[in-house]
Amino acid sequence: MSYVIALDAGTTGVRAIAVDTAGRFKKLAYREFTQHFPQPGWVEHDLDEIWDKIQSVIAEVATELDQPVSTIGITNQRETVAAWDRRTGAPLHRAIVWQDRRTADRCAQLTEEGHLPLVRNTSGLVLDPYFSGTKFAWMLDQGGVSVSEHLALGTIDSWLMWKLTGGAVHATEPSNASRTMLFDIRTLKWSEELCGLLGVPIQSLPDVRPTSGRFGLTADTTALGAGIPISGVAGDQQAALFGQACFEPGMTKNTYGTGSFVLMNVGQTCPEPVEGLLTTVAWTLGPGEPATYAYEGAIFATGAAIQWLRDGLQIIDEASEIGPLAASVDSTGDVYLVPAFAGLGSPWWDPYARGTIVGLTRGTGRAEISRAVVESMAYQTRDVVDAMSNASGQALSELRVDGGASVMDLLLQLQSDQLGVPVTRPTNQETTALGAAYLAGLAESVWDSPATVNDQWQIDRQVTPVADREQAEASYQRWLAAVKHAQGWAN
Repeated sequence: MSYVIALDAGTTGVRAIAVDTAGRFKKLAYREFTQHFPQPGWVEHDLDEIWDKIQSVIAEVATELDQPVSTIGITNQRETVAAWDRRTGAPLHRAIVWQDRRTADRCAQLTEEGHLPLVRNTSGLVLDPYFSGTKFAWMLDQGGVSVSEHLALGTIDSWLMWKLTGGAVHATEPSNASRTMLFDIRTLKWSEELCGLLGVPIQSLPDVRPTSGRFGLTADTTALGAGIPISGVAGDQQAALFGQACFEPGMTKNTYGTGSFVLMNVGQTCPEPVEGLLTTVAWTLGPGEPATYAYEGAIFATGAAIQWLRDGLQIIDEASEIGPLAASVDSTGDVYLVPAFAGLGSPWWDPYARGTIVGLTRGTGRAEISRAVVESMAYQTRDVVDAMSNASGQALSELRVDGGASVMDLLLQLQSDQLGVPVTRPTNQETTALGAAYLAGLAESVWDSPATVNDQWQIDRQVTPVADREQAEASYQRWLAAVKHAQGWAN
């Protein structure tokens, strides 16, 4: 027996999770970290604080393990960018978070200059401040970060890799690299053309290695001690796709986290760009192995809207209250809430959209607004799934769900009613961490093959549609009308 440690570096907190060979969680530790908002639309994280919290959760888990640790897997918030000095390991700027909108005008300028086809065809992405490339460019142009031979640029996975290995390894892998707007998803290499367009020095970027494979060994400065292999890394949503055992083309999952992310496995042929959707690398399983690709729809605010109810409006004291409160009323009373706090993602891609509530009356209360937030999660997911079905030509047969909000049976039912298909929640809903553990464990022969992952995946709950289709469609059309009110507001 041995354990695999999964490090899950999310947007609002970090986890360390010990996973045994049966895919069961033996110990979990979690710490939140500070969100910095220096200007409206700006979001930053302190890299040293993230590392300190990672060390803390590793130490907590390590004290309670009765078997050795065979390997470590990392999964992380994607698109968030970091810059540090290779000599000292000191951050050169706070991390600029994926939610940050400060480069919206630069993206609009690049679009007006006609660069969108290059970005779409090379990276599979769109010109939106969500992605890393213009964030790197802002750091270099306006953030006081200077180009030198000592500059290291990367996403959060590469920052943690650097720290875990004591500065020995500066590396990432294709699922994270494909979110930067600097990566050629067909050649699986950094694009000199895109780096040149944005003024990002290619020599400062990390090496790109397979998603599942040994990256390096921990240094003696880590809470687990020296010599433990780090053997699997994946962006959080691709890790969740793997943890949900979506190994066949057409299989689809949605993670309800700070945002929500719908991914559909589309196989080992990179598809052409599709309006409203992203094409991304899902994973590469070892050196020389072909990449698996995915369509993705990125929804910027779902769990973030629950946090807003808690911290901003103070409608609830704890996030767990929203399910019962939303279920305490049969409807919102025709109230719709569009949580475009940082713009709208797929399929709209409108960085100038802003949060909107429509349909308020004197009868609207805490419960109706809470239910409107829950319903917005289902509507936004349908926006993306409809676009995916149209692009792939495949009607969805099932949606596998995970993430914090997936514990709400009300949400699962609303989602099933909107999509008209079964919605399935697995027994282990921490599929992001589980995917990272499996990717690392496969590289170190803890598990034999993805088939083992599939055998360990189990259903906790599956719901099927119960709502009248005409009624579900009518409420969705009202949602689309509310979205129109939110679009373009900040422009």
